[in-house]
Amino acid sequence: MHNELQTEHHYRKVRLKGRWNFSQALSVNIGKFVILTTLICAVSSNRPPRFAIDGQSEIVLRLKESPETKVGSLIYTLKGYDPDNDPLTFGKRNSHDSEIIRIENTGGNEAKVYLAKELDRESQDEYAIVLTLTDSHYSDHNYVTQSFLLLVEDINDNSPIFLPYQNAIEIPEGTEPTVISTLEATDADEGAYGQVVYYLQELDGDNDVFSISTHQGKGVLRLQKELDYETKSLYQLRVLAVDRANQGPVNTGTAAILVKVKDIEDQPPEFVEVQAVARIAEDAPVGTRVLRVRAIDGDRGVNNPIAYSLEANDLFDIDRHTGVVYTLTELDREEQAEQVNGAHILRITASELSAGGQSAPSTVRTEVTVIVSDVNDEIPTFGETVYRCEINENAQTNTPLGFIDEDVQNFVFDHDEGNNGTFRLFLDPPNDLFEIVPELAVNEANFMLRVKNSKSLDFEQFVEVNFTIFAREIDEPSRYSSAHVQIFIRDQNDNYPEFTQTIYNASVLENSELGTIITKVEATDVDSGDFGSMGIRYTNLRGGIAHLLHLNPITGVITIKQTGSTAFDREIISRHYLTVEAIDNIGQGNRNTAQIIVDVQDVNDNAPTFLQRQYETKLLENKNEFETPLQVEARDLDLNGTENSQITYEIVEGLYRLNFTINPRSGLVQPLHHFDYEDLVESSNRRHLREANVGMREIDLLIRARDSGIPMLSTVVPVLIYVQDVNDNPPIFQKSFYAKTVPEDLPGGSSILQVLAIDRDGSSPNNAVVYRIQMGASDKFIINSESGIISVAQGANLDPDLTDNKQTLYTLTVVSNRNLTQREKYKCENFHFKLALDGGLGNSQLMNTATVNISIQDVNNKLPVLGEMSQVKIMENTPVGVSVYRLKATDLDENCILRYKLNTDHCEARNEEGGLIKLSEYDYLGAFELDPIEGNLKVVKLLDREKVEHIKLAITVEDLAAAKGKQVVEGFLSIQVLDENDNNPKFKQPFYRQSITENSINGVMIANVLAYDLDKNRTITYTLEVNPIYRNLIHLDAQTGEIVVANKIDHEQHQWLNFSVRATDSGQPPRSSLVEVYVTVLDENDNNPYFIGGSKNYTISENAPLGTRVATIQAADADAGDFGKITFLMDRLSSQGKFTIDADTGVLTVADRLDRETKNSYNLVIEAWDNYQFGFLAGESRNAFKQVFISILDENDNAPEVSLPTTCVLITEYHELHERIASIVAKDADDPSTPNGRLDFAITQGNKDGLFELRQLDDWNAHIFASKTLRNRYGNYSLTITTRDLGVPSNVVQSTLDICVADYNDHAPVFVRPLHNTTVRIPENATVGTMILQVYANDADMGQNALVRYRLKPDPLGSYKMFDLHSSTGELLLKEPLNREKQKIHEIRIEAYDQGLPTSLSSDLDLSIYVRNVNDYEPQFITNEIHVNFTEHSDPGAERIKLPDTIDKDQLDLDDPDETPSQVCYFIVQGNEDGYFHLDPETHVLTVHRELDRELLANYTLHVKATENCGNASLPPGGQRRRMGIEISNGLSGYLHNPLKSTGYNRYQHSRQLRELPNDEDYEPEVLSSYENYENSGEEREEEPPTAALVDRPNANGDSTIIKVHVRVLDINDNPPRFRSKIFTGGITTNADFGLKFMRVEAFDADEGLNGKIGYYQVGDIRQTLSEGLENVRKAPFLVDAETGDVQLNFDPQKGMKGYFDFMVLANDTLGMRDVAHVFIYLLREDQKVRFVFRLQPDELRSRVGTFRDTLGNITESIVNIDEIKVHENKDGSVDKTKTDLYMHLVEREDNSIYEVTDVLKLIDTHIESLDELFKDLNVLDTQPAAEAQLLTAGPTKGPVFVWLIFTNLFMATLLVVTLALCASQRNGYRRQLRAAKVNILRGHSSMSMQQSHEPATRVPNTNKHSVQGSNPIWLKGYENEWFKTIEETVSVSGHDSLDDNFLAVTGGGSGGGTQDIHETLKGTAKLFNNTNDLNRHFNLYNQIDKLTNNAQILARKLETTEL
Repeated sequence: MHNELQTEHHYRKVRLKGRWNFSQALSVNIGKFVILTTLICAVSSNRPPRFAIDGQSEIVLRLKESPETKVGSLIYTLKGYDPDNDPLTFGKRNSHDSEIIRIENTGGNEAKVYLAKELDRESQDEYAIVLTLTDSHYSDHNYVTQSFLLLVEDINDNSPIFLPYQNAIEIPEGTEPTVISTLEATDADEGAYGQVVYYLQELDGDNDVFSISTHQGKGVLRLQKELDYETKSLYQLRVLAVDRANQGPVNTGTAAILVKVKDIEDQPPEFVEVQAVARIAEDAPVGTRVLRVRAIDGDRGVNNPIAYSLEANDLFDIDRHTGVVYTLTELDREEQAEQVNGAHILRITASELSAGGQSAPSTVRTEVTVIVSDVNDEIPTFGETVYRCEINENAQTNTPLGFIDEDVQNFVFDHDEGNNGTFRLFLDPPNDLFEIVPELAVNEANFMLRVKNSKSLDFEQFVEVNFTIFAREIDEPSRYSSAHVQIFIRDQNDNYPEFTQTIYNASVLENSELGTIITKVEATDVDSGDFGSMGIRYTNLRGGIAHLLHLNPITGVITIKQTGSTAFDREIISRHYLTVEAIDNIGQGNRNTAQIIVDVQDVNDNAPTFLQRQYETKLLENKNEFETPLQVEARDLDLNGTENSQITYEIVEGLYRLNFTINPRSGLVQPLHHFDYEDLVESSNRRHLREANVGMREIDLLIRARDSGIPMLSTVVPVLIYVQDVNDNPPIFQKSFYAKTVPEDLPGGSSILQVLAIDRDGSSPNNAVVYRIQMGASDKFIINSESGIISVAQGANLDPDLTDNKQTLYTLTVVSNRNLTQREKYKCENFHFKLALDGGLGNSQLMNTATVNISIQDVNNKLPVLGEMSQVKIMENTPVGVSVYRLKATDLDENCILRYKLNTDHCEARNEEGGLIKLSEYDYLGAFELDPIEGNLKVVKLLDREKVEHIKLAITVEDLAAAKGKQVVEGFLSIQVLDENDNNPKFKQPFYRQSITENSINGVMIANVLAYDLDKNRTITYTLEVNPIYRNLIHLDAQTGEIVVANKIDHEQHQWLNFSVRATDSGQPPRSSLVEVYVTVLDENDNNPYFIGGSKNYTISENAPLGTRVATIQAADADAGDFGKITFLMDRLSSQGKFTIDADTGVLTVADRLDRETKNSYNLVIEAWDNYQFGFLAGESRNAFKQVFISILDENDNAPEVSLPTTCVLITEYHELHERIASIVAKDADDPSTPNGRLDFAITQGNKDGLFELRQLDDWNAHIFASKTLRNRYGNYSLTITTRDLGVPSNVVQSTLDICVADYNDHAPVFVRPLHNTTVRIPENATVGTMILQVYANDADMGQNALVRYRLKPDPLGSYKMFDLHSSTGELLLKEPLNREKQKIHEIRIEAYDQGLPTSLSSDLDLSIYVRNVNDYEPQFITNEIHVNFTEHSDPGAERIKLPDTIDKDQLDLDDPDETPSQVCYFIVQGNEDGYFHLDPETHVLTVHRELDRELLANYTLHVKATENCGNASLPPGGQRRRMGIEISNGLSGYLHNPLKSTGYNRYQHSRQLRELPNDEDYEPEVLSSYENYENSGEEREEEPPTAALVDRPNANGDSTIIKVHVRVLDINDNPPRFRSKIFTGGITTNADFGLKFMRVEAFDADEGLNGKIGYYQVGDIRQTLSEGLENVRKAPFLVDAETGDVQLNFDPQKGMKGYFDFMVLANDTLGMRDVAHVFIYLLREDQKVRFVFRLQPDELRSRVGTFRDTLGNITESIVNIDEIKVHENKDGSVDKTKTDLYMHLVEREDNSIYEVTDVLKLIDTHIESLDELFKDLNVLDTQPAAEAQLLTAGPTKGPVFVWLIFTNLFMATLLVVTLALCASQRNGYRRQLRAAKVNILRGHSSMSMQQSHEPATRVPNTNKHSVQGSNPIWLKGYENEWFKTIEETVSVSGHDSLDDNFLAVTGGGSGGGTQDIHETLKGTAKLFNNTNDLNRHFNLYNQIDKLTNNAQILARKLETTEL
């Protein structure tokens, strides 16, 4: 406070001193004048500081309110400056607003402003603060202020708050939509943060019932649709008030509204208790209660009374008020009126008795079933006493037995009810062969005898079986009946032929003769007769060579029938696999298969083959070994390990063959001695080679490889050995030493001398001499590599002074070697290599040297050099004569004379303030003296720092011995005069006295001590000299002198603080002074009360009386007096008025009645206050809090509460034992952790039979389960549940649980009559309405579940429409007249279904109704087509297929045994023109007449006609017919006895089986196959019946006498795989990635399926030819994918690798058939690829790339390898999907070398005429090098070339303008001809030219031969316009030169034919486009026909711009 007053006191004085003038001083007396003058001088020496605010009058700062801006964060940096450079101190005036910030001085001219308190805009939005700035010179009164305004910006930190609103609303149901309430919420934020929008949520998801909208800041709540009380009676709405924050978090307020729906009378009553089924004995007395129903009002809020009524009924009635149903009269179950199986259906009505008389719905109905019980009075009875059956041996399990006798009654019946009518069927004695089904039946059932164990059913063991069948009731075993069964067994062919071996191994020599026996197969069969070994036939020899062999079908001998095939060439196939079949029953019965393995033995028929066509290697002269080992290798395809494949090598020809040796086994060739290059003989061929390969000479050898077989076979191969010359003669100099002297200033490029040398080698480059300086040049000299002239290097300086060691002599070593390339010359002349290389390689390089000495002569031509002069610092008052600096100058010349002097013109000096001092003011130069020769600088006069502080002396040095002109240099020497420290610091006050309150926070200012120093060293450091106890309490800032609180200061410990502060300056030695500081510590209330004792929990019973003492709370306070007096208070909210505490003593007592069930514990908050009486209201009291936890002990004062279902729990009689019936939930308000709150449950009444059990889950939950099955225990049960707690005494509650067990619909109706699959025969003339039969079905369920109804089920033929079925009685009536010619048999299905709930059950009965009539129709097939299979290459007649039989619409009545059906004959009327098939007319067997080949044709379609006109006079149409038996099918597969079966053929029986088979999901065409042997006893028919007369339209769909037979030829493996080409070529670049799949070898196999599956394998070694850089490739360089044939790269190519690879690849199928191909793979560089650009999409190009490759290869006579196909990429990097880039390379066929790109382009240009048609066809747009294409895509490189290209393009653009002008002038001359040409084309519908696609004149409107798109190179780029993309782009393209008018004139010539002409023109145009450029790939012209027709001008423009 003292500082603030002092600051205000001196502030005005500072301002006045700024305006002081001497005129005012003259008006005072002389004494005051002297004092005032002194003060003015003092003020003028210290100026006021200023704030650095860039000219602003006020500092304004905007901050986000907290917590966005956190307390303690840096918010601003204050800056200021002081003209006197004094340290500044920033502060603030104390005010209410100033507490918001804290200022921290950082030293210097800045201070940091921190936020001290949280900002809350809602509390205060701006703070006005006054900042202060001082330079600490209080005595000088320098103190300034600055306004600081802090504005607080809003953030979204307040949530909307709702104003009071109506939280419960009641709305009557049916209310129309309206406004129901209005809500308003406020938000304390501003702007968008304070604006509120309302949203609505319904807690149950019913968000469409209500809505809310925002209107003028309020939320308007509306009802959207009518409410329904019964749907929902309560809505819980949540209204959300959301602010409109556009960024950051969004705050939300919530309001809850409860909407209650008021009920009105609008719902009918509802049944809540209905017993669906009730049982009553038929002898029950009148008035017996049957059941009870209960209904309630549907309106829950109204609840009107209900009245019950029963529809008119003579047996039962209902009580109007209680709903109890009772009997009116005695009951009789056998009475059939109004009941079914004793079940009566009662319809009960419940009516609402409305008090208000409203007309709302008031009635509801339900149905119940009352079942009357029955008694037992019948026994089971069979329909027959004896049953005779027949069955085939080995019949499958469950196969039914057929009855032999006719009209067999295979059923049993017992019409009693329930178990009384249930009986069991079984066999006696029991056996494992047969069984009877069903085992259990009710009332009536058809039984069936079927096979149980098919394995024991063997004709060879027994032929007849007898047993008895019984039917016995299950409840009374004494009631039963029986019948006898006799079964006959039929024999079958059930044994298969067995081969003596499963696999036959055979061998045969390759190239064997015709008839050679391969092997013999043999099989046996244990069956007898033709079924056994006698009937075995061998057939179906299959395999890869089956067609070359002959199989004897009887003996099984296999011989060769055809020779000359590769199949018997072991080198191609060494093993063959065959299969053969043995079939019994003379080739028509069972079959078995054996495998035959045929090994082909080897003979010597293959000569060795070398792996390479020629071998090459290199040999250096004077070397005994080749540069790379030479080893020839040959392969022999004969069998490995035999003499046929053993190879021997020998040298047979060559001039120098005796100088080499070869290993006869390994083929390794080695030289015997070294060669001399000069001694080798040179022929003309060698000279030609030498011209191509300088230094090379060739040696030719011929090597032969022969095998050891008989006869011996051999092969020769040429070997070329290149002998390479080496360098062995060094160059020789003419002189070995040269010398020369030159001046040091000799310019660069001057010649010095020349050296000469010669080389005696005889070949270039070994004899070419090249000169170079090996060492000693030091980048000063160069030598001409060809002439040997040594000269000074350009830019080199020979001055010795510029070298490191001042070199005056250079000794050069000159080397001579072979002639260099231009690149090497450049390196020698510019970089002076220190290494000498001659023409040799490696260590054989030779050279020679000569020495050259060059001496350098000195010249005086350099300026002196004055060394760097550092700053000199000298103390003021330095004694005279002291030397302060020694100057040193140097000169690189040898003879120099240097002199020093001061240049007074360039010297200067400055004072402490930086002001310039003139010599006239102070002679600072007179203080120094400079020695001109030695350069020594001395002080000759004392210096005064106050006058001069910085001196800069200009010193010059001159060389008096300069050769040319003056040599003078100048330098500057800086001198600084230093100050001396001779003054102590002084404090501004003699002592400091301050006071501070105890517990002041850290950083609170105590005092600020300040001192000053008159010396230049004004930096003062402050230190404390204090008692160590006080040192931790206070802190002194060593720089500012501020003393602040460092730790808590307690008045009780320290009443005052006395210490000293020392101020020390920064001088040397330092000087200091002390000042005393006195601080008084003021007392305050700073001790809180505290509780005695820790936390403790208390307990008290809930029955404790009022005033009961609970506990005594104790507390204390360290303060004394009123500050230490404790007052106890208790929080009312925590005690809820149940407890009170004494304010003085702290005694806690009970104040109100306790109830543990309401609240079981209390957490009381006790407060202890000090100085409560005097300081509480003033806010000077301190307090402490303590929590006291009180637990309420429980008393057993509450009874259990039980929750049970209020209605009867409905379950079925099939209720599972593990599924609960009901849940019991109970609770007790007492403590659940004590016995008072734990419960126990028990069933005490109503469970007499123990049907139910109670399972208690825990103390409060239990489940009711069924303890035993409830089957047939339906009815109502009432259980009494007793619940008691475990307290003492316990509380007991009893409740009732009603359980209703209902009957379950678990029995489907069972047909009693008629039997299943019964055939009913009725006459065709039966009248409509005739009753055919009556069906009856029985249901074992009760009530509604047993009520059976009948209906007809629809069938595909619509037979159900012919009949009518009564739903209740089951009577089947004829509904429509019968027509046997339209349909003879009606198959209908009758369904019997019950009325059970929840699911109705049903069963079906199938009936066949047969209609008789006369025969007047042709036989007909029952299916339109069938599918059969034949095996290719099978012997004719080996496979026989039985075609399906026909049916006759008017078939004879088969009940007449004298009638037989007519003979039906089959003929092939279409599809057998080539005679591959034969069909027997009578047996209907289809066989192969000629051998089939699937690869030629895989499918045949035959049309077979069925007719009764067989062309036989003995059987004319309509003649005598053979009669046959008829089957009456009854579902038991009875056997139809036919007395004429030996002579007749049951065609009807076969037809029915065939008709049923296709409906089976497992049906296959093979079921029609029959291998019956049809033999014609007479001669073959000479004539076939005329098919033309039999069928008019064989393909007509409506002719059912014709069947379509689809023949599929099954494949055998008879075709080997074939490669697409015998030679595959490909290429890889040296930058390809490892694992790349770059090509594919493809083969095809004409077979299908597994027979056509191909595997690919690489065979033999992969050979390398002309390879370089591949020495490290150890493993196989390529891998072949076995499945796809992809060739994969298996090594990492590197740059520099060359050569090509070749290897063999093999393709074989699953049988071992194979094919081989040769693969060539070339290594190429990336720049050897050529890119072709096609206007095709990639898929189109891939499909035609083979043709392009083959044609291009044939024309250019080269190998074309495709590398890559991808979408075209333009120069700018974009993708053009209409074009495709094809990358390829070409290989020379003769030497397998890869063409360079330039050679490829030349080759294409050479054959351009031949390639023209190919390029036109494939739309080739461009051909260019692939590397150039990539370079163009990468973009241009800026540089000189780029500038040149700019000027070139400008010139070309100018030329283009001129050219276009010329073209425009020429266009007018030809436009009329062009119009005429186009018009002729557009009128192509009247010309034949449109149909000639090869005429170029009619392709497009151009007239030259390049009119096809892509053919004319001039127009190639024109196609990039793609005129066909959109029509809109060309609609506006028109002008006076277009043909619009001519075109319209031509097409619109006639009034009636104009439109037709246009359409014809368009059709012709479409053909035109299709025949030429195929533009439909990119633009479908047909999709635009309508547009083109409407605007013919568009078409004209399209055609006109095709090529432009």
